[in-house]
Amino acid sequence: MIRDALFIARRDLRMVLRARETLVWVFVMPIVFFYFIGTVTGGFAPPKTGRKDAIELRVGPDAGFLVDELTRQLEVQNYRVVAPDTAVAYSRVLTVPAAFTDSVLAGVPQTVRFEFGRDGIGADYEKIRVGRAAYTVLADLVAARRLAPDSAAAARVGPEQFAELAALPRALSLRVDTAGQRREIPTGFSQAVPGILVMFLLLVMATSGAVLLVIERRQGLLRRLASTPIDRRSVVFGKWGGRLVLGWIQIAFAMLAGTLLFQMNWGGDLAWVLLVLIVYAALMAGVGLLLGTLARTEGQAVGIGVVSANVLGALGGCWWPIEVAPAWMQKLQLFLPTGWAMDALHHLIAFEAGPASVIPHLLGMALATLLVLLWTSRAFRYE
Repeated sequence: MIRDALFIARRDLRMVLRARETLVWVFVMPIVFFYFIGTVTGGFAPPKTGRKDAIELRVGPDAGFLVDELTRQLEVQNYRVVAPDTAVAYSRVLTVPAAFTDSVLAGVPQTVRFEFGRDGIGADYEKIRVGRAAYTVLADLVAARRLAPDSAAAARVGPEQFAELAALPRALSLRVDTAGQRREIPTGFSQAVPGILVMFLLLVMATSGAVLLVIERRQGLLRRLASTPIDRRSVVFGKWGGRLVLGWIQIAFAMLAGTLLFQMNWGGDLAWVLLVLIVYAALMAGVGLLLGTLARTEGQAVGIGVVSANVLGALGGCWWPIEVAPAWMQKLQLFLPTGWAMDALHHLIAFEAGPASVIPHLLGMALATLLVLLWTSRAFRYE
């Protein structure tokens, strides 16, 4: 039985890898989607600790020392302040008017203009960060003036008073400690690479994997196979094995491309990440085989495969981090196979919850794989 299954698996794998459409969707389109989805989802959450966002600071003549204070506060907000450069177009630009410090000290209202090249949630968050920096400078100025012994000295506030203010002991301090697991929402390529990989495993298995079986049935190849001494179980497991190996090839290529091209960090539990993807690929290989068994025509197989991959990909958290979606969508994700895989990957990669946190996901996907294969074995037909 094993020898027969391996023979069928090798034959099916060679056939599916000869199809140009399969090669495009396994090796080309994932990279395109990595870049597109990763770029779109890059502004769904605050920047990660340790990464500073560049902001161009344009300063008018005689702006004064308050610009230095503003620069320090921008750095506190995790910005990297850069000077204007004609060779580089920065997406964040902050413009400070001329004679800024003298005007502020004289009580003349001043407008600091911030420009950001994008809209949406990310733009709102950028405005909050810049606003905090600007209002902190204003608050420090008020506090520095209160330190002056008289009104005449208060009018002559300078860098020395800001340094004195910074050196004062704080009456109130804030201590931040980690309570439980890290909860950093994955965005950008850290969300797109595993998300697109999960979706494309379903897409390829539910289209190429299913269509090949329909074609073999229509052309009478399965009837010929029925006349051989190979039993039904060997045929089913052999065809499932060929699709499973194709899934492993997808996983290896996508992880390598994501690491080299998009600096994807797979976390400290790489072996468990691989295990989750391998078990998920086994489930998707079974789903593709079941669809090929039930579908009557190639059009049915492709249509159902494409629609299901896109719907389950969106609802399962492959396109965007499910953590930014409404609560009902987060609950719905846990009832979908794509959601099981994405939730497990987020636990391992983004939340660093450890291997024990994904054992329920692995058991659920393994059980679902077994049920799908049993269903396929009973429903499999040669014509």
